[in-house]
Amino acid sequence: MRECLLLTAAWFVVVGSAAASEATEAAVMIQAASPSNGTDELYGEKKPTIIDVYGFIDTRFGVRTGNAVIGDKDISLGEIRLQLETKQYVSRFTFNFAADFLFDPVADRYAVDLASGGSAIDPRLINVEFSPANFIDMKVGRQILTWGTGDFIFINDLFAKDWDSYFLGRDVEYLKAPVDAAKASFFFDTLNIDVVYTPKFGADRFVDGRRVSFFDRATNAFRGRDDPLLFDRPNDWFEDDEVAARAYRSIGAFETALYYYNGFWKSPAGQDALGGRATFPKLSVYGASLRGPLAGGIVWAEAGYYDSASDAALDPHIRNSELRFLAGFEKEIATELTASIQYNLERKLDYDDYLNALPSGAIQDAQNKHLVTLRLTKLALRQNLELSTFNFYSPSDKDGYVRFNASYKISDELRIEAGGNVFYGAENQTFFSQFRNNNNIYVAIRRSL
Repeated sequence: MRECLLLTAAWFVVVGSAAASEATEAAVMIQAASPSNGTDELYGEKKPTIIDVYGFIDTRFGVRTGNAVIGDKDISLGEIRLQLETKQYVSRFTFNFAADFLFDPVADRYAVDLASGGSAIDPRLINVEFSPANFIDMKVGRQILTWGTGDFIFINDLFAKDWDSYFLGRDVEYLKAPVDAAKASFFFDTLNIDVVYTPKFGADRFVDGRRVSFFDRATNAFRGRDDPLLFDRPNDWFEDDEVAARAYRSIGAFETALYYYNGFWKSPAGQDALGGRATFPKLSVYGASLRGPLAGGIVWAEAGYYDSASDAALDPHIRNSELRFLAGFEKEIATELTASIQYNLERKLDYDDYLNALPSGAIQDAQNKHLVTLRLTKLALRQNLELSTFNFYSPSDKDGYVRFNASYKISDELRIEAGGNVFYGAENQTFFSQFRNNNNIYVAIRRSL
């Protein structure tokens, strides 16, 4: 099976690269009768509308390096991804479209699944932008949203993430998952405001065992491909909705912001006591951040109050309310060598009530979870080679996770890379150690169209 996938991947790379070369040499012409085109001045014929279609072909192959959970495949990643994207301007409207077409034999599923991704077609952008007034910008439809200051740590960014992609070695852009939402941006002299309304809850593409195995505290056992997590996700339009808002402005050289979110925990944070299925409890978040220059580098800080469901403190099946804090600093420490460090705190509130509600023999979390990260990035060979490593370490949980990657740009159109994901920790119950059966290495090649 492994040799077949390798041969298939190699074949797709060769064929895909050849197709890409042909695509870049030919313009994509679509005949359309458009009032703005008019007729040719000399011959009176309709002019063709030229639609620029661009994108890439990305081939990735990865294998697990540790002991996989029973039922899991040794191949962690084996896919050919074609992304096509275009942008069209019609009057005062801008239409954006981008979709991934995926060949992924590891997934064993090809139905379109807009919520969890990983299917044969994954639309990432289908939206329209317009300005109903000179101080308002609107974007309506499927889009990718992000804000906040953290480097791979998200406090006030409560938009959907794709954790399978992150842990398996897909390009880092796939950490962010698309959502169906309406975003309004208001621009004033004193501050700017973003408001995002999501009419149906957009959950994370979270780890459920199908691609990345994990330790399930509820069953005290690992869940993998043959025994994925069962869950009930809020799924009603305009009832299970979300609202996120950000007010931001610059104060001197510093960018400051206030945040608000009302919706649900983005990954399962509760459990139905009767059926045993994972749930997504209600969640509200209030936060603030700042970012700016300091001591020849960039410093940032962010905080958030996570107000979980009202009965969370008395229900051991629902994640407790929390106070979260993040501080970070980045600086070039040598020629083309950049380092950044972060400290993150997650503090459980109503901790005594949480302890009293725990059933006998249940795994007990500490009140304070500490996390430290270190990123090192080195550029070489006229910046065509990039070496990077990112380490998460929790001194309270005594576990961690290392991402490493080497990327080389052969030309403006062609890039190759290799990397890996390593989880470590002595106990299965902590956050990073629960994934340690998923240690993997991967190689990739990307051709721009």
